[in-house]
Amino acid sequence: MPISTRLLAAASIAAISLFSGAALAQDKIVIGTEGAYPPFNNLEADGTLTGFDIDIAKAMCEQMKAECTFVTNDWDGIIPALQAKKFDAIIASMSITPERLEKVDFSKKYYNTPPAIAVPKDSPIKSLDDLKGKSLGAQGSTTHSNYAEKHFPDADVKMYPTADEYKLDIANGRIDAVIDDIVVLSEWLKTDAGACCKILTPLKVDVEINGNGAGVAVRKGDTALADKFTAAIAGIRASSKYQEINKKYFDFDVYGE
Repeated sequence: MPISTRLLAAASIAAISLFSGAALAQDKIVIGTEGAYPPFNNLEADGTLTGFDIDIAKAMCEQMKAECTFVTNDWDGIIPALQAKKFDAIIASMSITPERLEKVDFSKKYYNTPPAIAVPKDSPIKSLDDLKGKSLGAQGSTTHSNYAEKHFPDADVKMYPTADEYKLDIANGRIDAVIDDIVVLSEWLKTDAGACCKILTPLKVDVEINGNGAGVAVRKGDTALADKFTAAIAGIRASSKYQEINKKYFDFDVYGE
């Protein structure tokens, strides 16, 4: 074989190897989640991650034929951690909002549920008007804390690092009410820890704050990865895998309209 032909062949093999390596790298996705937001994502005592977000993420990865690993991150710093390339995507019940779209890109939604208010069962609060002057707990840096500050300006909104902490405070009488996703609150009320409380009312969705459902967040400009997740969501819904996971956690269609 002439030298020029050998060089061309070697260059071709190197290019193929490089391309294969790049393709393989693209098939490995690190997913960031909070691990403190049941029933959507929760870090169990044995170190395993469970919840609707996690099962949906695994199904999407299988649909994409991608090898996915998970890491947990505090909610307050989860977008900066994504931007710092500590992981490639966030799957943590993150609502697609105009404010977040300035920082990250999203897939299409994979579920959409409204917020709600919960109060103690013996609470004197009977309507939203009664929240005036009352303490209202919310997880900080969430759509729910933003909703509380905008729609209940006369309430004393108290911010918590995680949902578990506001749940503990309302159960022990330290705050008067809490705001969160209606599914999160409803599932908590079914437990012994949530026996203290009841749903006061679901809230009207404020699209500017609540967005258009929860999506997979990726770094700004990584639209190719966002599109892959969008296609994977469509794929698992078409295959009935989504419905199977939905049924495991909820007795209604969490996907929404």
